[in-house]
Amino acid sequence: MNPYDYQNSVPEANLQLKQETAEWRRYSVDFPTALPTRHEKNNIVHGDYFQPRGIVHTPLVVLFHGIGDQLLIPCKFLAQNLVKKGTACFVLYSVFHSRRMSETVKNRYPILTPEEWFESYQISVTDIRQSIDWASNRTEINKEQIAVLGISFGGFVSAITMGVDQRIKAGVFLIAGGNSEKIGRNSRKRSMKKGFKPRTEDEYHETQREYARYLAEVAKKGFENVAPARKSFLTDPMTFAYYLQQRPVLMLNALWDEYIPKEATLDFWEACGKPEISWFPGTHTTFWLWFPLIRRRIAHFLSSTFGR
Repeated sequence: MNPYDYQNSVPEANLQLKQETAEWRRYSVDFPTALPTRHEKNNIVHGDYFQPRGIVHTPLVVLFHGIGDQLLIPCKFLAQNLVKKGTACFVLYSVFHSRRMSETVKNRYPILTPEEWFESYQISVTDIRQSIDWASNRTEINKEQIAVLGISFGGFVSAITMGVDQRIKAGVFLIAGGNSEKIGRNSRKRSMKKGFKPRTEDEYHETQREYARYLAEVAKKGFENVAPARKSFLTDPMTFAYYLQQRPVLMLNALWDEYIPKEATLDFWEACGKPEISWFPGTHTTFWLWFPLIRRRIAHFLSSTFGR
């Protein structure tokens, strides 16, 4: 079973020029989702496409932000930096952005049902894949040089998407991790604990053993061929980390992240085969005080990966 399957086709998109410089153009893009839901605001995918001028066969980076509106800002700054270096960028608006979040979800967040959380991951993964469908049809894009960049929740989603979509050749995951049960238990942020069922010490350790057995089976048979004991296993980046091994991955994290415990990030890092990782002195928010260094690390990684 693959919950992230969808009808792969080039979506019919609306494209409108919003900004133009000597080096690049920015367009607003929207198209219908391949996974419509009862929430009408979710059914149109919105994004900003940054196109370098005068460059053919450019790499593409799909950038996906975290929960809320604020983490969209660094995505746009990173896109502006990358497009100046000749890389096309598609900045997606998450279903947890005010532009797409329904009032029903907004009024109850973060207390959502397991079904609502699962649906949000399905829609988000499909959003990224549909963005690639659309961009890959453009003549300036090099289809062999596609990357994802995800921040926080967007990092979780981007890792899953890279795991299920072989068109994605590289991944950059910022202030993210894996092993969701460990995050829910050890996070210092109360809001992160609300979405997890309270467990005794014994229950928690049994869940971790159960997940470890599941991951071992996934590595042998593939996640589509193993029935998860818990549906939440299919929204955990750790489940897909096996598919990221031997593929270019960069992880940038906050040393004192109050949302994502360091041990959960390290679990994901080890499961990915110990790719390049850097730790910045700061929290989930103050991580961005290092933005000049962060953007240089990302630009260097992408340049090295794609030979540009």
